[in-house]
Amino acid sequence: MMVHKVSENHVFNGRNYIMGVVNVTPDSFSDGGKFFNINNAIEHGVKLISEGADILDIGGESTRPGAEVVDIKEEISRIVPVIEGLRGRVRWISVDTRNAQTMEAALKAGANIINDISALSCDSRSVDVASEAQVPVFLMHSQGIPQTMQNNPSYNNVIEDVCNYLHERIKFCETHRLDPNLLVVDPGIGFGKTLEHNLLILRNIKEFHKFGVPILLGTSRKSFIAKLSKGEPAHERLSGSLSSALWGLSQGVQMFRVHDVKETRQAFDVFEAIRGNYSESEESEL
Repeated sequence: MMVHKVSENHVFNGRNYIMGVVNVTPDSFSDGGKFFNINNAIEHGVKLISEGADILDIGGESTRPGAEVVDIKEEISRIVPVIEGLRGRVRWISVDTRNAQTMEAALKAGANIINDISALSCDSRSVDVASEAQVPVFLMHSQGIPQTMQNNPSYNNVIEDVCNYLHERIKFCETHRLDPNLLVVDPGIGFGKTLEHNLLILRNIKEFHKFGVPILLGTSRKSFIAKLSKGEPAHERLSGSLSSALWGLSQGVQMFRVHDVKETRQAFDVFEAIRGNYSESEESEL
């Protein structure tokens, strides 16, 4: 499998990873609250594991454009039972949160990755929580906050600006004793970006390899797909999601946050086989 070189000591070195999304929210853009019920969320997580997810990303606060802030106690009450119900079923469980208190509760419940759309900048205690735990941290770029981030986002140069921000956050983490071999960067498709910003980032995704850490790409079901097509609702954006993920794979991206794990895994397997990385000892029956 062609994976862009990162440190040999990096926790995610040497292969590609699919992160399956479990939204424990009533207002998720992608599933409309289908997994807000705790049992439904656990069942969905188990399904994603069976379909090939390497990581489960558990979130209790929607960060779609215009989403309202969720009380931290409410956020914790949503995700902790789900994490506890999925603990031990998969190697990696990520908590998708901006709040240090939620991070602490999630890690105690069994999560072992922090995925923060604010790159540990929203809550001043977040970096201390991450440093003490020494777990992988996914640092995402976002311009603004979910409530307002799509209100006319602008950049001098979107690639340079996003790269500079991520570089600064990596240095911030290193200054606070976070091992760089635990860091992953995410350019934040759709988070304070116009359609053209998103396309420029995707076209130039290789630029983010210069940090020497894995890249996480999250394009699954996002609105830019509908803007490039016929305005389809989120659940009808599978083809565009797969297209953008395969583009990322071709550019050496190592990690993918997706809603449709089964379909993404199949697409990746076929892509890698065509590229020459087919490793089955026997051919499947035609």
